[in-house]
Amino acid sequence: MSANDRNEAGDQGRGDDFEELQRMLRSMLSGGGPGAGMDPEQFAKAAGLPIDPQALQGLFATLQGAMQHPGEGIDWSAARRTAIEVAGDGSAGADPAPAERAFPVATLWLDEATELGTTPDAPRTMSRIEWVQQSFDTWVGLAEPVAESITRALTDALQTQMPEELSEAMRGATPMLRSVGGALFAVQLGTIVGRLSGEVVSAGDIGIPLLSGPGREGGALLPSGVAAFAEGLDQDPEAVTLYLAVRELAHARLFRHTKWLRLHLLTAITEYARGIRIDTERIEELARELDPERPEQIQELIAGGALIPPKTEAQESAHARLETMLALIEGWVDVVTADAAKRLPGADAIAEMVRRRRATGGPAEHAFGSLVGLELRPRRLREAAALWRLVAERSDVTTRDGLWAHPDLLPTAEELDHPARLLERLGLAGTAPDAEADEFDTALAQLLDGELPPHEGGDGGTGDGGTGGDAR
Repeated sequence: MSANDRNEAGDQGRGDDFEELQRMLRSMLSGGGPGAGMDPEQFAKAAGLPIDPQALQGLFATLQGAMQHPGEGIDWSAARRTAIEVAGDGSAGADPAPAERAFPVATLWLDEATELGTTPDAPRTMSRIEWVQQSFDTWVGLAEPVAESITRALTDALQTQMPEELSEAMRGATPMLRSVGGALFAVQLGTIVGRLSGEVVSAGDIGIPLLSGPGREGGALLPSGVAAFAEGLDQDPEAVTLYLAVRELAHARLFRHTKWLRLHLLTAITEYARGIRIDTERIEELARELDPERPEQIQELIAGGALIPPKTEAQESAHARLETMLALIEGWVDVVTADAAKRLPGADAIAEMVRRRRATGGPAEHAFGSLVGLELRPRRLREAAALWRLVAERSDVTTRDGLWAHPDLLPTAEELDHPARLLERLGLAGTAPDAEADEFDTALAQLLDGELPPHEGGDGGTGDGGTGGDAR
């Protein structure tokens, strides 16, 4: 046999290998018919998806499309479709009327509590599906850097684990495998976002501004989420709705007035996510340990964050800055909401439940945190709220709200630890509240309300002509 013949035979062998690999993958994605490589229900279980015939059909159609038409990037349209399907689970929607009634009252109360004015966009109510549709681009921006890293690492790990005779075919199939891996990640993200739509109560509930664009920045409540939240409280549902409306509109005012804040925050989150590196060695170890009889292990590894290694020192620092920013945002919203809702019966109890809920997060939010390696938890929320209140007490609301004019003016992590440093920077270190002035104002208010007792030196009367104790 000549060298050319041997080369042609080698090329023929590699071509056969590649065709065999494609045949195996097509069999796996064929929908579980005779001779298929994987049961669709088992595959859905591994991907963390609901075992529903219609959903499975869509999933396998997505994966087949990714295999047959591989692209350079991830096709996020599959994630959007999945999120909408999960959000539209057939559950009955809640009445939007209580929220519509709450918005005008919340606006009036906030006008008294903050210098930040109303937004041009009117507040509104949203269904779960509307929330998914209008927030999805933001979720993709947060998840895309990690999705690309995971897809690339899984492909590299598969190449190293494949038998030598298939290595050439695997290299030729890399674009297809990346496309399939990206589609799997996208579908999983869509599932998480769809489930999140059943947990959130408002557009700003996660702590970051998910909605943007004309008509979307005035704040929004999800009546179904508000009703679910109020269900577990021993409070009037109308009062709960009004409190959540005040909180949501305060959040919307902050981001609308502080035009740099949304981009600043989302850029910081994206840069942090881009710094995540997938542990390829760990993937190779896990690939050897996987039990073929337990495909759900794949989902457990991804959802548990096992593929994302511990944070580097630079990432720890970036995460700390993010937590400080999130705490400052949530702390300001807490203080302004408390001031605005002081007339509302049960406001303190509702506020405490909101804080607990924000501190723990829901299952879908935790799943997103594991998927992208980032928990959006304001761990220093109480310290930030106390600092904002201190500034207003030592100065006024104008000074407090004016700190949002530029990122360099905001309190730092060190100032959260030592509030005296912020007071010193603002020139408020020696301006303790004037006790005598407070006592005078209190007495004057009592007098005007008719509550001040008679003058001790008089005869107890308050006649028309004097004070009862007139010394001439």
